[in-house]
Amino acid sequence: MKVSDILRVKGNTLYTADPSQPLSEAMQTMAERDIGSLVVMEHGDLVGMLTFREIIQSLVKNGGSVGSLRVRTAMDDAPLTCTMETDMDEVRRMMLERHARYMPVMDSRMLMGVISFYDVAKAVVDSQNFENQMLKAYIRDWPDEEKAPAL
Repeated sequence: MKVSDILRVKGNTLYTADPSQPLSEAMQTMAERDIGSLVVMEHGDLVGMLTFREIIQSLVKNGGSVGSLRVRTAMDDAPLTCTMETDMDEVRRMMLERHARYMPVMDSRMLMGVISFYDVAKAVVDSQNFENQMLKAYIRDWPDEEKAPAL
């Protein structure tokens, strides 16, 4: 299974932030949209990821307030990325190694989408459920030994 398979099912709605945007505005967007991340774009290029993890770290550093902080001060400026052709096993490995919950999907310099650890887990479970259904159907159709031709 490839990243493109997940994005095809998930859809392609993207939410972005500008690095110079007030962090409070980005937090408002995330709360209103019920999303856990924003891709940070500047002049059409990916420059970072802002997730609830970076926001919490900023809040802790600043005594519970974001004040006049900008997205640039909180974002991860070296996020993991993958392509549409990246295999899901590789995505899982990368996300687990870096404790990343969100990963931008790129095609050269073009942002194609974002996948979350939830999306990856759901794809794995859906795939396993399908495989289990096929195995159960195969077993139900298994010929009786008495009726099976002798070899």
